[in-house]
Amino acid sequence: MTHLNSKRLPGSGRTVAAVMGLVAALGLGSIGEAQGATPASPTMTTATPWTDRAHGFASLDGGTTGGAGGKVVTVTDQASLARYAAAEEPYIIRVAGSIEVAPFGSDIVVGSDKTIVGVGDTGEIVHGELHLNPGTSNVIIRNLTIRDSYVEGDWDGKTNDFDAIQMDTVDHVWIDHNRFTHMGDGLLDIRKDSQYITVSHNQFTHHNKALGIGWTSNALTQITIDHNWFQGTKQRNPSADNCAYAHLYNNYFTDQVRDDDPVWTYGSWARGRTKMVLENSYFDGVRHPYQADATAELVERGSILKNTTGRHDEWGDAFDPREFYRYRLDPAAAVPALVSRFSGPQKRLGDSVTLRVPGDYPTVQAAVDAVPRGNASTVVIAVAPGTYREKVHIPSNKPNIVLQGTGQDRSDTVIVYDTPAEYGGSSGSATVRIDANDVTARNLTFSNDFDEAAHELKGEQALAMKTNGDRIVFENTGFLGNQDTLMTNSPSLTTVSRVYIRDSYIEGDVDFIYGRATTVIERSVIRALSRGSTTNNGYITAASTWKDNPYGFLITDSRIVSDAPDGSFHLGRPWHPGGDPDAIAQVLIRNTELPAAIKASPWTDMSGFSWKDARLTEYRNYGPGAAVTADRPQMSDEEARTHTVADYLQGTDNWAPYARH
Repeated sequence: MTHLNSKRLPGSGRTVAAVMGLVAALGLGSIGEAQGATPASPTMTTATPWTDRAHGFASLDGGTTGGAGGKVVTVTDQASLARYAAAEEPYIIRVAGSIEVAPFGSDIVVGSDKTIVGVGDTGEIVHGELHLNPGTSNVIIRNLTIRDSYVEGDWDGKTNDFDAIQMDTVDHVWIDHNRFTHMGDGLLDIRKDSQYITVSHNQFTHHNKALGIGWTSNALTQITIDHNWFQGTKQRNPSADNCAYAHLYNNYFTDQVRDDDPVWTYGSWARGRTKMVLENSYFDGVRHPYQADATAELVERGSILKNTTGRHDEWGDAFDPREFYRYRLDPAAAVPALVSRFSGPQKRLGDSVTLRVPGDYPTVQAAVDAVPRGNASTVVIAVAPGTYREKVHIPSNKPNIVLQGTGQDRSDTVIVYDTPAEYGGSSGSATVRIDANDVTARNLTFSNDFDEAAHELKGEQALAMKTNGDRIVFENTGFLGNQDTLMTNSPSLTTVSRVYIRDSYIEGDVDFIYGRATTVIERSVIRALSRGSTTNNGYITAASTWKDNPYGFLITDSRIVSDAPDGSFHLGRPWHPGGDPDAIAQVLIRNTELPAAIKASPWTDMSGFSWKDARLTEYRNYGPGAAVTADRPQMSDEEARTHTVADYLQGTDNWAPYARH
């Protein structure tokens, strides 16, 4: 766009903190808090059903992060799974649908620095085993079903060693929210001095040997086992042999198989020199619910025993888990309901993957680059509080991304750069450019801090944000700039893209909300900055809506504020890019507070096109800048009924991002 010069008075610059302070003073600062991480306490769990960080022993000695920092890939066949799982570099591997492994019972070797996670709740590995060789480190396996390698008649698994997961001499492994059933030998074998292991929220079902630990004369293994459901498993629930520390809590044990063979039916067994602590678990119909060798130590407290028989061994002091990590015990009485609901694969868990900036990726763009092309499931880029001086581009082939600031306020997390349009046009100047569909940003601030007062350029437009994609959502976000702060556009004039902005803050002076996308701004603060003029400080909107699109910009239930002199700011003007006569602005400002800075005749011409030929209206606005005059077209009540948030956004796919509020 070509605009009149947009100059601020010297000394009128601002900092992010100052602006956010003003917004807070106006009473419309951060509407809603981000769901950021809460510091753990001795009574708080680090193992909620939806956490994406390892807890328990897997969180110690540097922690277990899996494929964090690597690229995200989605696999649907054995060859792809095997290739990425065994690769030297880190990967987050998403298993979509069912993968049948051949030959029957074959291993898929998993190398270090890998996350393998099921997409939704339907990711499966059938007839095959995930195998971690000695020396493997830093592996996360989540949200999968691994099933059906059982060989008929081989109940004891002596003929075919077809485990669901087997690991020998590994460290830092987190096994979480999986379902293991009907395999050839053990469901989960953790062997030969493996260390820093957590097994949480899994289901072990309908099998002989559930979970074996040990096969070593050393007592090195440290393992946390929590919130698992052992259902219809005859033995090894678990069998813990020579574990240095085995912490079991909030597990659920039911319906052991082979009731005609009670001699070999047992729950948890501390063997060799194992030190075991068993807390707040629930045993229902279990023979020998917990037992210990004479050389082992077992402390039990807080569990519920229902219809149990046989051994209930307790001796020795074992250890205090809280000397190693923080955790919270759920009441034993709540375990059946919690574990039966939240163990095993979960659709919500598998629907998204989280990439952390800067913890796993040094920049926001690096995290975007890790998202696979054609991404079909949600990827959350969780951005920690801080100022990120970088440009970010989300290309059109990377949809379904959520940019999530994790601070308490949107001003805590800022993405900022300082390029003007003189160096690259609108797209080149934008600090953040979103060309993909289905992108959401929450609890962030986007800024272009180009100092136009200090530079004499022909192109001083400096965008904080430009969107081209459809179904873009901004919630609790800030947009900071001067000229052309926020451009909501589409790939072409006749292509309709939709943008929904809620509970946010937008500032600027000249045409600082502009473009041809259908855009709703709801419950937000719009700040019109003064450029030091007593007569014309700028224009809030510059829409370029396609003539056949009835819905351009809707600003509703919001507040426009300004420190500009009274009667010196326009609500907008019609932009015809390149003189295109088919770009006919549509703007409705309704139920919104207007400041005294708004002109009595708030709409004006642009580049030879009359504002009167555009579709520029108001409806039931209020405040010192609101009025009804011949130069201020008002929408009728009847027409306003078809110009609601829903009307603007629904399109042909009934998109309703506002409905979740």
